[in-house]
Parts: sequence; structure tokens; C-alpha cells
Amino acid sequence: MRSLIILAKPVDMSGGFSDFFKTIGMTGGGLVTKGIAAVIAIIAVRMLLSASHDPKGSLRKGSMALGTLFVAVILALYGNELFSTLPGTTS
Repeated sequence: MRSLIILAKPVDMSGGFSDFFKTIGMTGGGLVTKGIAAVIAIIAVRMLLSASHDPKGSLRKGSMALGTLFVAVILALYGNELFSTLPGTTS
């Protein structure tokens, strides 16, 4: 007879969202920051895919899309530290 293999310890989630955020190591503000970065990244990818056949226009749109994607990556990586320096905010 096989013995059961426990892959993860049980976690008490009776506190709701606060317990969930503690398990993933993120606050509600951090989750919002990641969500904003994800939306900006989707907009940047959409901008990249809508490049026209005109070389000059395509270069302009592509460079704007890459700049937008760069902002999204920086926001995703350092958003918590950037927004924690604002006065009156709690994380």
C-alpha cells in the first residue's frame, strides 16, 4: 500500500484576503502596483502589434511601445519602493 506524500503543509485561510496576501508575500498595494504594470505591459504589446507598413511610422510606434514596455517592467520590479516613498501612503 502506498503512503501519501505531503507536498505542502496546510495553511489556515480563515482570515480571507489578508491571509492570502501574507502567503504570497504581497500587500494589497503591491498587488495593485503589479496589476497596473501588467495593464501597461499589455498596452505596450498591443502597440507593438499595431505597427504600420510605413517604415517611419512603424519606427516611431515601435520605439514608443518599447519605452512603454520599459516603464511597465520598472514599475513591476520597483513599484513598491517607488510608491512607499510617497508621504501619507501605507503599505
